[in-house]
Amino acid sequence: MALTDEAIDRIKSMITSGELRPGDKLPKEADLAERLGLSRNSLREAVRALALIRVLDVRQGDGTYVTSLEPQLLLETMSFVVDFHRDHSVRQFLEIRHILEPAATELATRRMTDTDLDRLGAILAELPAEPTVDELVANDLRFHREIAVGAGNPALASLLESLSAPTVRARVWRGRTQEGAVARTREQHAAIYHAMRGRNAEVARSWATVHVAGVEEWLHQALAETA
Repeated sequence: MALTDEAIDRIKSMITSGELRPGDKLPKEADLAERLGLSRNSLREAVRALALIRVLDVRQGDGTYVTSLEPQLLLETMSFVVDFHRDHSVRQFLEIRHILEPAATELATRRMTDTDLDRLGAILAELPAEPTVDELVANDLRFHREIAVGAGNPALASLLESLSAPTVRARVWRGRTQEGAVARTREQHAAIYHAMRGRNAEVARSWATVHVAGVEEWLHQALAETA
């Protein structure tokens, strides 16, 4: 993980220094790895992590590009402000999610149409039977984004989207280190969805609370052990 973190830091430094600008294409993997003194595996993991939080855009058959860094929904800005792997302040973002996510889920349960809920269920159905951690996290982001939009409050959806980036790394970290995390996430997503499908807003809110609190509690323990 340390080598991957080093690769992430070096790519971010190239972007923040202006060496790579929004819209620029990254050099070929072999060339960039040699230039940065990194293994291709470490570089590949770094690109994957930065793509998850939308700092990079990987285009199949074309290459990898730096995204626009304009603060749309505050997403890209916050992803650079917070180093959420090393900085304990990621817990603060999870605490805010703990407050807002259940509220958004309750609103979405009351406001989403049947067609909206069909689309939400389709997102869950797209996940493979045995997903990788990256596949799970990508699906998790889409699932919660759909609920946030479905709450019918653009300001709330924007705020939740901005909170998503600083917590992506924690979700990936949890999926790779906590036994049963992948299965638990799937079960909780299904419980949230079924409560929403049944129009039981209070139950949906409760499951959303349990879901976010689980990540928050795990991170608290993981950071304590690291310390």
